[in-house]
Amino acid sequence: QVQLVESGGGLVQAGGSLRLSCAASGRTFSNYAMGWFRQAPGQEREFVARTTWRDDSTYSADSVKGRFTISRANAKNTVYLQMNSLKPEDTAVYYCAIPKRPYTDILPHRHDEHYWGQGTQVTVSS
Repeated sequence: QVQLVESGGGLVQAGGSLRLSCAASGRTFSNYAMGWFRQAPGQEREFVARTTWRDDSTYSADSVKGRFTISRANAKNTVYLQMNSLKPEDTAVYYCAIPKRPYTDILPHRHDEHYWGQGTQVTVSS
């Protein structure tokens, strides 16, 4: 059974940093893409960043580009999100996601085709 467990959220002042982690279990995920999404109150879940199984390439949403960095450690089945220069508008519940099939990219609009963690709250005060 696949399980994703996020950690590292919290309360931080604007301009501060947090590092989120997502530990995956239930299989080996070296052949899977891994990504992060977020959902603010009253808003839809939105894509933040993703890695691919192919190589070390990553892709981030324009809203976080240059501030957030996604990385992964295949030996630990873990994906990270380093968040710097945080803004109040980054406040949200952050979720990690893995496609249900290997060799499949993160599909930002196909939520049902991913495994999800329970989320971790990130609150940025002004």
